[in-house]
Amino acid sequence: MSAVFDIARGGERPRTRLALNPDPQQKYWFDPPAPRPSIEAERRHRQERLAGAFRLFARFGFAQGLAGHITARDPELTDHFWVNPLGVNFSRIKVSDLLLVNARGETVVGDRPLNKAAFAIHAAIHEYNPKIIAAAHTHSTYGKAWSTLGRKLDALTQDGCVFHDDHALFDDFTGMVVDEGEGLRIAKALGDRKGAILKNHGILTAGPSVEAAAWWYIALDNACHTQLLAEAAGQPQPIADAIARHTHGQIGGPEGALHSFESLYEGLVEAEPELLD
Repeated sequence: MSAVFDIARGGERPRTRLALNPDPQQKYWFDPPAPRPSIEAERRHRQERLAGAFRLFARFGFAQGLAGHITARDPELTDHFWVNPLGVNFSRIKVSDLLLVNARGETVVGDRPLNKAAFAIHAAIHEYNPKIIAAAHTHSTYGKAWSTLGRKLDALTQDGCVFHDDHALFDDFTGMVVDEGEGLRIAKALGDRKGAILKNHGILTAGPSVEAAAWWYIALDNACHTQLLAEAAGQPQPIADAIARHTHGQIGGPEGALHSFESLYEGLVEAEPELLD
């Protein structure tokens, strides 16, 4: 319903029946999130977002048989990480399904089988870079398709600038990653970047929170899709390097990724509250 105004005469400011903020301010961004009050609360937060990330990935079509994994470093046992069990579809994962795995590949919480590739890749990433809290890798269609070209993405759009000079190419495909040495090579190629193209394999993202790693995966797959479409249609015109760097500085941080993820997560929990079980 439209607002009803009482219009003053003689050029005076309009009078309105709306309850206006007595001290209006410009507010273009979110308040910083409050820190969790305890390790237990932080652990629960990571578990809930991790379970939610799997279900969101299912909605985006990223579930492919037994392939795919997202991990979250435990806030107390920092050489352990939470991960999905092998053979449970992303769309059905609950907090109670998550496994806690140590640096030797031993499951210390949960009794379902662990994807060996999940351990080989993620254990190396978490050990190599202590700043990484979460990492995501699945066999998404557009990520796989782009990976066959053996090159990094161009800065073609504003959204794509999130990954400008911030993703790597790992071009040493040797089959399914079950060897910890190959996991370490992937970790070294990734470095401090937010994503990697794994040639003939797919894509991978990592970040300082579950929310960031998961949203960047969604965004990286979208960037792959966008460039595939653009190149199929003609000759794309990349953004100039200086502008791409500037845009990356504006939108490439983890805060935007966190809130982008949360905007999806809120509706997911409302529709599928059992994921929190």
